[in-house]
Amino acid sequence: MTSGRTTGGGAGGERGRAVALGRVYDPVDPAAGARILVDRLWPRGLSKEAARLDTWLKEVAPSSGLRTWYGHERSRYREFAGRYRAELDSGPAAEAFAQLRRRTAEGPVLLLTATKVLEESHLTVLRELLGWGPGERN
Repeated sequence: MTSGRTTGGGAGGERGRAVALGRVYDPVDPAAGARILVDRLWPRGLSKEAARLDTWLKEVAPSSGLRTWYGHERSRYREFAGRYRAELDSGPAAEAFAQLRRRTAEGPVLLLTATKVLEESHLTVLRELLGWGPGERN
């Protein structure tokens, strides 16, 4: 994992599950949990075999329009996060998020993206919505 971050102690103080963040290009660590790609587009230059994913939940990723608007500009992150949360409230995104929530209840997961800056990506929003605060650690 690029960030080396695993968060724990969600809303109920649960320690039986964990949500880690990483880049899909990072070396595979089987101990990190289920590998879930949460990007709408397939990562460039990576074969499906090399990715070794358990699941690809592209519907939980930000819409193409939101992703394009954000453009990873720091000054837009706060508004991006709010707009993204709104997208996750309905339609296929809400359904995919519910699936992700169920999967995290089963055990540790590693949310993966091709994005270089994890701290200002949709992964941090997902982690917080799953009940895992940004500063908590196992």
